[in-house]
Amino acid sequence: MSQVRLELRGVSKTYANGGQPVEVLHDISLAAEAGTVTALVGRSGCGKTTLLNLAGAMDFPTSGEVLIEGRSTTSLSEPELTALRRQRVGFVFQFFQLLPTLTVLENVELPLLLAGARNSLETARDRLRWVGLEDKAVSMPYQLSGGQMQRVAIARALVNGPDLLMADEPTGNLDTASGDQVLALIHESASRFGATVLMATHSAEAAAIAGTRVSLRDGRVQSIERFR
Repeated sequence: MSQVRLELRGVSKTYANGGQPVEVLHDISLAAEAGTVTALVGRSGCGKTTLLNLAGAMDFPTSGEVLIEGRSTTSLSEPELTALRRQRVGFVFQFFQLLPTLTVLENVELPLLLAGARNSLETARDRLRWVGLEDKAVSMPYQLSGGQMQRVAIARALVNGPDLLMADEPTGNLDTASGDQVLALIHESASRFGATVLMATHSAEAAAIAGTRVSLRDGRVQSIERFR
């Protein structure tokens, strides 16, 4: 039986810009199940990144609700939000955001250390093995290619076995071959690890791995297409 893990109900987001309200998202409703990939597509400025931040509980809607397994993010206490962000949500960014002073292995292990997890070193090594970079464990980020850095970022995002994976333009800075590797890992994070993946992308190749594609324009949903 399918399980809705993430749901947005009538979500809008307004920011103040020079004292004037600017509505970035308007009345967004969508749902995503465990083990699925949903692509958010649309021009820059259409609200994709804002939607990811709301879905990952990094920000909160001005109106409407974001529910993770039935619980509204606005109802959570600060300790609950901290635990949610550390243990149940992973983020992958266009510019990798690896810590430059830590080795590859230390970057992957860091979320486990922050969460107080046991066997953190072995778990981090296992995730590096999964992305094919165990041999780079003691390398520094600057010694890696862009594709390798993004694979490390995916290993870090999934090291806690999160329920939700938010990917913001994950192939935006990569060549085609590296991008294909990253997309295969993102797809596998859903199919193998059961993550609910929400991915913002300009790339038709990236959107093609998604079972659901949500087209946004000026902060509104234009269409929702389901392919499988």
